[in-house]
Amino acid sequence: MDTINAANKGSSSISGALGSFTPKYSDEMQAWQDKFCEMAGIYALCLDPEGVPFSKFSGNPHEIEIIRKYVTEQRIKSIHKRVSEGDLEDQAVEITEIPNLRLAAVAVKSGNTTAAVWIVCGVFTDFEYDSEYFHLEPIESFGYRTSESKFYKTLDILRTTLDILIKLEASRSKAVAVSEESRQQELEMTNSFRRAETMTEVVSLLDSDDTIEEIMVEILKKLCTYLQISNGFTCKVHHNSLMDIVVQWTASGVEKIFPETTDRELCWFLGSEKAVVISSDTTMNAGEREQVENLGIKALVAMPVIINGSALFYACLTENRENRIWSIDDVKFINDAIRVLQTIITKRLQKNSLASSFASLEAVLDNVGSAIYVRDIGTGVLLFANRSFKKNFNKELTENTLVDLFESNIPAKSRSGNYEVHHKDREKWYDVYYTRIKWVDGRPVSLCAIYDITEKKLYQKRIEQQAYTDFLTGLYNRMCCEKDLARYIDEARTKRIHGALMYLDLDDFKHINDSLGHQYGDVLLRDISKAISRIEGITNSCYRMGGDEFVIIVPPESFERLPKIIEEIKNTFATPWYLKDSDYYCTMSMGVVKYPDHGDNVSELIRKSDVAMYEAKKSGKNRIAEYSDNIDSSSIHRLDLEKNMYDAITKSCSEFEVYFQPVISEPIDNKSGRKQYKHVGAEALVRWNSSKLGFLSPDEFVPLAEYLGLITPIGNHVLKKACECCRQWNESGTGEYAVSVNLSVVQIMQNDIVDVIRKNIEENHINPRNLVLELTERLAINDLARTKQTLLDIKALGVRLALDDFGTGYSALSSIRALPFDIIKVDQNFAKDLAEDDYSQAFIRMMAELGKAINAEICVEGIETQAQLDAIKGMGVKYVQGYYYDKPMRRVAFEEKYVYN
Repeated sequence: MDTINAANKGSSSISGALGSFTPKYSDEMQAWQDKFCEMAGIYALCLDPEGVPFSKFSGNPHEIEIIRKYVTEQRIKSIHKRVSEGDLEDQAVEITEIPNLRLAAVAVKSGNTTAAVWIVCGVFTDFEYDSEYFHLEPIESFGYRTSESKFYKTLDILRTTLDILIKLEASRSKAVAVSEESRQQELEMTNSFRRAETMTEVVSLLDSDDTIEEIMVEILKKLCTYLQISNGFTCKVHHNSLMDIVVQWTASGVEKIFPETTDRELCWFLGSEKAVVISSDTTMNAGEREQVENLGIKALVAMPVIINGSALFYACLTENRENRIWSIDDVKFINDAIRVLQTIITKRLQKNSLASSFASLEAVLDNVGSAIYVRDIGTGVLLFANRSFKKNFNKELTENTLVDLFESNIPAKSRSGNYEVHHKDREKWYDVYYTRIKWVDGRPVSLCAIYDITEKKLYQKRIEQQAYTDFLTGLYNRMCCEKDLARYIDEARTKRIHGALMYLDLDDFKHINDSLGHQYGDVLLRDISKAISRIEGITNSCYRMGGDEFVIIVPPESFERLPKIIEEIKNTFATPWYLKDSDYYCTMSMGVVKYPDHGDNVSELIRKSDVAMYEAKKSGKNRIAEYSDNIDSSSIHRLDLEKNMYDAITKSCSEFEVYFQPVISEPIDNKSGRKQYKHVGAEALVRWNSSKLGFLSPDEFVPLAEYLGLITPIGNHVLKKACECCRQWNESGTGEYAVSVNLSVVQIMQNDIVDVIRKNIEENHINPRNLVLELTERLAINDLARTKQTLLDIKALGVRLALDDFGTGYSALSSIRALPFDIIKVDQNFAKDLAEDDYSQAFIRMMAELGKAINAEICVEGIETQAQLDAIKGMGVKYVQGYYYDKPMRRVAFEEKYVYN
């Protein structure tokens, strides 16, 4: 079919990435901010990424006016730029000319982009007033006041609150996008159903006894209603320049295009034997445009009705109310319907020739865009199958299985309708539209139109599979596990029956990954997944929870087989797995809980099965343990630590905070003539501020991190943050700062450790000598040859090396001499009794002499009193470190005291 200016309808899709979210000013947000500042005792406002306020300063206007004298616009811009540009820091606190007035900025990120910056001013109630440094009096009479510790907590709350709002908005935006995609899919399917239903209704008019004019009106009505357009008419051309309007149809409230229906001037878009399509954006000459506008037409489709080789009538569908862009599907659908009208007219003209009528009908149905067959209702005999049906369902025609496949779901007394059919042999899905009409010879028949919807069904299946399936193993994932478990628990509770849940973890799976490589670890996970999912009773209830952990639900209907299922799982792991041209054994530990005996809550049951699994692992691995309330609480705590540590690692180690303890250099004279030590650097020390377990000391989690092989990402995180701080301090501070970072046994044995160190130095553009890497004696001596080469490679970068905790029991002076250390740190145990213990003093003197001999400087740790400090004066000790100066502290507090002050 030829058309003029037919336009395609665009399809919509969800964007692959959601944009970052920036809060907007609202009265509700301002009210919340005012109330929060009142409760917290602070003065604050919020700026957008460009520094433009979208909230006003909260607090007493008079007090704010005084604060703004010292917190100027330029100072706000400076601290805003400091926290919003780059990823070095997202929080900064600065002192002001007023002793107890502090200025802070907190940046809230959305992805890698700053979403907003809080500007916060606090008037402290606890502060040290140094009249030599501050020339103005502290503020005493302000309404809002706070303590230093409360001020820092308030900054954390502000960041967390807005961060949660951003995440909620991003989640909501994503949900809206997914919902919009689903809605578009539903609209497409609904439109397909309506189009097929309308075409079935049009085809049913083939058997109508109504007049041609009545049938024309009915077809125009059905087409205009489906297309949601305003007008339709048919006309007949005579004398080559005039036309008569045969019938017209208009939507409710719409005027007819032609009040007079005879001897009308022929419209320019009629008279051709080709279809004419005019959309609202079609280009026309002035005369054509004028005629269309005079008729009030904004868009139209004109189709010739060909009878015996010539255009006897024209059918026109128009939209007179609003602009319309026709799609290819619209035009094709109109063409199919007009061909049916053409057949009806032909049938009427040749009603005395049954054969001719059938031939015309066959020609129409052969060119309709769906598979169609007609069956005699009384005898069941197939009367007709169009070309599309014969092509796609030849096997079903030969085997005479059409009724069973396509008509088995038709209600007994239903005359028309539609439903979905799944052809299992072909793995295809079809929509079947059926109607009962009279055939050309008058007998009652069932007409079925079949549309292939496999592509849409597969799309739906892919969406579901992505949501509920683990990509690596093909098993269901945690989300699906929780959904299914909730259903099984409800079934067991309702019917008073039982089921089971098993938590399975591979023993020492890390060794497979480390020795063979992750690709073979993945192969093993896939093989294990296939093996357990083939066990009878749990075929469709195996789930991968992540890593090397699996959950198996034993449904209530399989509960009686629980002992057999457990035995088959044990047998599965009793045989080796073939990996990399060899057999490897991999055992498992498994915990078992029963529902609803051990609980009827999804998260509770999963946790209890996990606890039971850990108890089995703790008992020697390769075991199965059933949950009991008597399980050791230490196992539960250890499991909580392990689970939360894995979660913290997946969050880019953001829960691991880097604290800093000052390192003080050799004595210098001050104005009083006394010897004092000066600050030259800091030791970076990791702390874990867990969102679920609270604040944890290194002694509690570092050994576990080393055991689990997680110390490397934690250590790399500390190294990265320490190098970033070193750069910032030396760019903005008042001296040349060095930062010390501890390297674990696991880290130094990594093949890429030298590259990791080099990358951090280069990315931060720091002087390599300002980075000091500390190693313990055990690490240095354990594998001397390998350690020495690695340390030499690190030294080649220009980095300084320190031997930490020297004298704790592994001392081997001959080995230490062979290693390239720049600093030797004497263990803090020697500082305890340093003021009165001759042995401790002699040991430190000896170490100072040894340091001179091997060109290494000495640092004494654990200095807590003035007496200890006085005792080492004159011994040649280069550095000291201990609580006498400061405990490890957060970065902001360290910077305020040692870097920017």
